[in-house]
Amino acid sequence: MIALAAYAMQGCNSTPKDAKDSADSTNKAKDTSATSPDTLKTVAGDAKFATSAAAGGMAEIELSKLAGQKTSNGQIKSFAAMMVTDHSKADDSLKMIAQKENITLPTAMDADHQKKYDDMSKLTGADFDKAYVNAMVDDHKGALSLMQDEAKNGKDPALAAFAGKTAPVVQMHLDAVNKIHDSMK
Repeated sequence: MIALAAYAMQGCNSTPKDAKDSADSTNKAKDTSATSPDTLKTVAGDAKFATSAAAGGMAEIELSKLAGQKTSNGQIKSFAAMMVTDHSKADDSLKMIAQKENITLPTAMDADHQKKYDDMSKLTGADFDKAYVNAMVDDHKGALSLMQDEAKNGKDPALAAFAGKTAPVVQMHLDAVNKIHDSMK
């Protein structure tokens, strides 16, 4: 579904190849006249943030869809539904920014997230619930740090604003999953 949405977005914004090449050449000419090594590092740092945030969001959506199917725990089921909704909205916003900034986002889970998904898909019952909740705690700690760092240090105003707006939502998710985690002990 995510890949289909990304494909659809690309299709809607396609331009004739010659027009795109011409625009790219013009933009490169403009960019190189004002590009310094520090600027390249800044652009690379913001692009790395965007790709990391997209990969993490995609993994949380897919793991949460799996949780919605596998768990019988009402708290986890509600949390998983919230993850799918909230992270889908955030991913849509990030895709729009990335498209404007010419940043290519991943369209599939990376190898680490795919392995986590595959391993968790083999679990059932309490074992699955524990693995899912632990993964969500860890993932949200990392995501919160990523968002806070970009909000504070990001040079791209749109990405920094996205991170600043998203960080409180990630904090709320972390607080919610920590409560679930604590209730499972």
